[in-house]
Amino acid sequence: MEQARAQWRSLGLGDGELAVYEALLGPAQHDSRAALARSVGMTAHQVAAALAHLLERGFVHPAPAEARLPTAVSPATAIRNQIHLRRAQLLGASSDLETLTASVDRLAAEVLGRAAPPQRTGIETVSDGRAIADRVAALLASAQSEVNLLDRPPYAASASDGMPAPLAVTDLVERGVRVRVVVDRAGLEFPGRARGLGELAEQGVEIRVAPDLPTKLITVDRQVTLLPPTDAADPTQAALVVNDALLGNALVPLFEEIWQRALPIGLSGTETGTDGDGELLTMLASGLKDEAIARRLDVHVHTVRRRISRLMSDLSAETRFQAGIQAMRRGWLAP
Repeated sequence: MEQARAQWRSLGLGDGELAVYEALLGPAQHDSRAALARSVGMTAHQVAAALAHLLERGFVHPAPAEARLPTAVSPATAIRNQIHLRRAQLLGASSDLETLTASVDRLAAEVLGRAAPPQRTGIETVSDGRAIADRVAALLASAQSEVNLLDRPPYAASASDGMPAPLAVTDLVERGVRVRVVVDRAGLEFPGRARGLGELAEQGVEIRVAPDLPTKLITVDRQVTLLPPTDAADPTQAALVVNDALLGNALVPLFEEIWQRALPIGLSGTETGTDGDGELLTMLASGLKDEAIARRLDVHVHTVRRRISRLMSDLSAETRFQAGIQAMRRGWLAP
């Protein structure tokens, strides 16, 4: 019953119009609209509105001048007429869609031609260090599923020695956002940086190291990319926020290509190395010399060399590069 009512509603007849239509089709004779209203339990005003709607939809014939009530059109005829009318409307709409489809390029060109340059290119310039920091924070806060970063010096330093500020991304991981960071090898030269990145890796941030990153970059949900200033310490430089699809389709694959070639940071949950091996392997993979590693670990260079020799022996590696590869293959390094 409910399905039948739904089908009548799709034909444009509500419960009131359907009740009046059925009464006109029935055997009872109604000599006035008042009598019809009494038979269907409606007011005269409601019956008048229902009759007007039925006439508009083709379910009744216009009343002759001498008659007080219109006569009903047979249901089969009325329904078929409605189907033919609906088909004609659909064909007209389909024709309009085909015309619109053929005009897509022309309409888009006209709109772009009238648009302002920033809207046309989808590139926004953000100047001033504070404004850039606020925009980065807003973009990160808006992330729903994925954040990718290319991290390279020079940094907007938080200390006089140029040590970069910690990456504030652990809150994103806590709310289920995947965070991947590729750090330039030169960024590990600050004492304690490798250890700090290793701690971030333990908290769920995926971090890898690669040499000579071409740019700094932040992408959010593969839709918005922010290119920070090349030199964050230079107040005259600006950041670029890119929404343009063509540029986005180039910048996202750029990150993926670099990510695939980079080496992981931090020991995985299945490692067999000792405490500190993850940090040491990270610095080995980054290409740091023994003396530089010793300074960053605050130990004697001979201690560093003994630990490197032990690691290479445990990994059956003849070179430091092989040690990094073997550690990754054995699951010592987080993927």
